[in-house]
Amino acid sequence: MFRATLLSSAALLFFVPATAYADSVAAPAATADAPGAATDKTNSGPDIVVTGRLDAARASIQPSLGATTYTITSETIRALPGGDNQQLNQILLQLPGVVQDGGGQFHVRDDHNNLQYRINGTILPEGVAVFGQTLSPRLVERFDLRTGALPAQYGLRTAGIIDITTKNGFKNGGEVSLYGGTNDTIQPSFDYGGSTGKTNYFVTGSYKHSNIGIEAVDGGRTPLHDETNQYQGFVYVDHTLNENNRVSFMGGYSDQSFQIPNPRGLTPSKGYTVGGVSNFLSDTLDERQHERTAFGLASLLHDAGPVTLQASLFARYSSLRYTPDTLGELLFNGIAQKAFKQDFTFGGQVEGVYRASDAHTLRGGVIVSRDRSNSQTSSQVFPVDGTGAQIGQPITVVDNGAKTEMTYSVYLQDEWKIAEPLIVNFGGRFDHYDGYRSESQFSPRINAVLTPSKGLTLHAGYARYFSPAPFSNVATTSVLKYRFTSAQAPGDDGVNTPLATVPFAERQDYFDIGAEQKIGRFTLGIDAYHRRSKNLVDEGQFGAPIILTPFNYARGRIDGIEGNISYQHGPLLAYANFSYAKAKGFSIASGQFNFSPDDLAYIAKNYIYLDHDQTYTGSAGVSYRFDQGFLRDSRVGGSMIYGSGLRKDGDVPNGGKLTPYAVFNLTASHEFKGPGVTIRADIINVADRVYEIRDGSGVGVGAPQFGARRGFLFGISKAI
Repeated sequence: MFRATLLSSAALLFFVPATAYADSVAAPAATADAPGAATDKTNSGPDIVVTGRLDAARASIQPSLGATTYTITSETIRALPGGDNQQLNQILLQLPGVVQDGGGQFHVRDDHNNLQYRINGTILPEGVAVFGQTLSPRLVERFDLRTGALPAQYGLRTAGIIDITTKNGFKNGGEVSLYGGTNDTIQPSFDYGGSTGKTNYFVTGSYKHSNIGIEAVDGGRTPLHDETNQYQGFVYVDHTLNENNRVSFMGGYSDQSFQIPNPRGLTPSKGYTVGGVSNFLSDTLDERQHERTAFGLASLLHDAGPVTLQASLFARYSSLRYTPDTLGELLFNGIAQKAFKQDFTFGGQVEGVYRASDAHTLRGGVIVSRDRSNSQTSSQVFPVDGTGAQIGQPITVVDNGAKTEMTYSVYLQDEWKIAEPLIVNFGGRFDHYDGYRSESQFSPRINAVLTPSKGLTLHAGYARYFSPAPFSNVATTSVLKYRFTSAQAPGDDGVNTPLATVPFAERQDYFDIGAEQKIGRFTLGIDAYHRRSKNLVDEGQFGAPIILTPFNYARGRIDGIEGNISYQHGPLLAYANFSYAKAKGFSIASGQFNFSPDDLAYIAKNYIYLDHDQTYTGSAGVSYRFDQGFLRDSRVGGSMIYGSGLRKDGDVPNGGKLTPYAVFNLTASHEFKGPGVTIRADIINVADRVYEIRDGSGVGVGAPQFGARRGFLFGISKAI
């Protein structure tokens, strides 16, 4: 179930059930002073003992050490409405401070993306996907969301670390399932895991078809032109060489296609004509996006005496292709752009822990990566005169570019147990990247954790962060190529070329303080943070293709506070979270050609809200498992999310906010233990609430987006 993890130095504890740990976690939570702790399966045989010890040793390399850590297990995922048929981002919305956005995006503590994914401790490089979710919940044994003042092993992407521990199947067996319902949703899937000798393996795959792939652009029940087909696969293999060494490999692939949903009943209003045609109904637009991702991760783990090391290689390929409706987009927008972006990243990391004494535990690492990005666009545009009026038929503007970025990182830190109730972790990291820019920074980190009494944990920390803009998304557009066309940059008057400064790395000072208290079966937590940034990185959609482009505010400030409470007793789990945040930026420092002169002038003199700022965010849930009586082996539950509304334009850029909303979901399931069959029924958006995530206005915001209407979904699965 939901829980927070106390790894070495106490993180802010959250959702700590008494029973779920043994049911759903293959290895115990690791601690720096007990890397050899075995799993709860130590009596099952020597191979299990070694595997559990190595799992714990691996986790000891990078515990949270005072950062705020929230954990979700595979059992909790299955208990939520939708279960493991959901996308991973929907599950993350149940954690404190995670804000829903359109296109499958979410924001941790009012940051825009800036997330790092790790699988069994190995970094998964970021790619160019927008709508697609590469990682399926079916591969997850548990995952941790780490945020706040992070220790030195985490860098470059620092808003949140999503650290996934995979299923690795010691027991031969698996499951096949079929899930579907509203909006022609159908989702077959399978998973299977097992072991042979000293080798463990796990494989999972799924296919999904639905008529609602992206959030609709209106509040109707049935989106127009919104079909999606998605394939996902993942494989994990590890082999224990001996009691001190293990090798592992993980690989995944996703292929996801999306129709771009259409607004209804609109016609062009800009006066463009193509071959005598000037009218076009928006209902018939046919725009599509296709995203592919493949990744591979290989690791060697060594654990002996006071030293644990893990050396890993990682690689990821991703591509995004946008296909326009050429005639329709020309008439509506004055530009129809075919766009193809691909990115290939590979690199390596070596990280380790040395337990020097009872008082000092040293950790360090080196990470190197190479990122090659390629962008190809072909745009149909109209030639225009000085007033912007069309003076000819469409012409083609080709704008291609490619670039390579190298990134180097090194860190070292010491976990110092000063006294029984006090632990201090301090250290630093150095990062350097060389791509569109070349920048570096040394980033000190310090965290202190105090346990003054039983059940009470206090922590405070400071971190200096260095976060380059997402390399694969940096635009290579040449502003002058579009001069005197219908795609001319907003600030281009034909004489003075608007600035097109390449994005800078964000530099941030981050302060975090929190407390957790256990009272009987209740766990209460609170955490507050204060952040100040130079060259704050944000992203926006500034063209017709659904591709995000990074830019900088010269200065940024983000502050917030999170609270949570949970209760666990036997078969009952209940939890609730609530957070407050405020995020603002001042003066556009890069990508200025994307903005109108009026917006640039205002933002140059005033702080404005970031477009993804949401003042209040909440989530809650309850789950109950029947252990006796007529309903034995049944489970019922529910979840909800609340948002006070993302930003929209008002009297000033991002000056307004959308209407608050709350969405409730329900689930019920029953397991027939004899045949190994489980059935489930889920209702999404029970009250059929019409709510708007985006209204199409705001800095770098594209089309309007509405949350899904009420849906009925049913599933059946069979153990194999």
